[in-house]
Amino acid sequence: MAAASIRPAAVAGLFYPRDERVLRTQLAELLATAVPLEAAPIPKALIVPHAGYIYSGAVAASAYTSLAPLRERIRRVVLLGPTHRMAVRGFALPAAQVFATPLGEAPLSQADWLALQARADVHVDDRPHALEHCLEVQLPFLQVMLERFEIVPLLVGDAPAAAVAELLEALWGGPETLIVVSSDLSHYHPYREAQWTDRATVEAVLTLRDGIDHEQACGATPINGLLLAARRHHLHPQLLDLRNSGDTAGDRARVVGYTSIAFSDTEFPDHARH
Repeated sequence: MAAASIRPAAVAGLFYPRDERVLRTQLAELLATAVPLEAAPIPKALIVPHAGYIYSGAVAASAYTSLAPLRERIRRVVLLGPTHRMAVRGFALPAAQVFATPLGEAPLSQADWLALQARADVHVDDRPHALEHCLEVQLPFLQVMLERFEIVPLLVGDAPAAAVAELLEALWGGPETLIVVSSDLSHYHPYREAQWTDRATVEAVLTLRDGIDHEQACGATPINGLLLAARRHHLHPQLLDLRNSGDTAGDRARVVGYTSIAFSDTEFPDHARH
């Protein structure tokens, strides 16, 4: 293989701080003040938002704090998210072998990178990844919460939920593997309308009902695939946070919704859900 190419940080200084010390400080504050709605069991998969940290960082932090007991266990993170800037058929896998952030470099899992290319619906293409933020903004959280890990970064385009579930099955692994689906919820509704819409979407996720559309969540396709896989593996979803930009750093006329949801093998007793 040729010398490994590096995908540089595209949204440092825009979605999160470019300066390493400032970024570490912001992450530490977000993680220290994160109070999930419910105590999170050990997660196998997470749904997390991907806006700028001032908007959705606190919601994302409520999921990432659950990784504290897994700091040395997780060695591989499968990252799935939607494409915002370029249409993709199936799945886009980068040619780059490393993703860089101000906190350092996250190497790709070369074994998975090679194996995924056997799939007809996986295309190696750096272009969709070059300016895409949805996976990049997850990396600094992972870099501070985990000791050492490789990534499998996939952008999900025009693909059926069953294909996403099949791909996740191939990458499922064991306790060393974490699955992260990057998605915001509804976009640009008035505050109260967004609350109602997003609550309905979250209820569908919590009951593992796939069929979520892109008006409900920009990452609907990977979410639906995760829900199919979660059903197959008998995972239990847990709501950790549900807010919108009107709660964090924006006005309430046109908001974007955010949620963090953990999926685990552990089912909480009913009294712990209220």
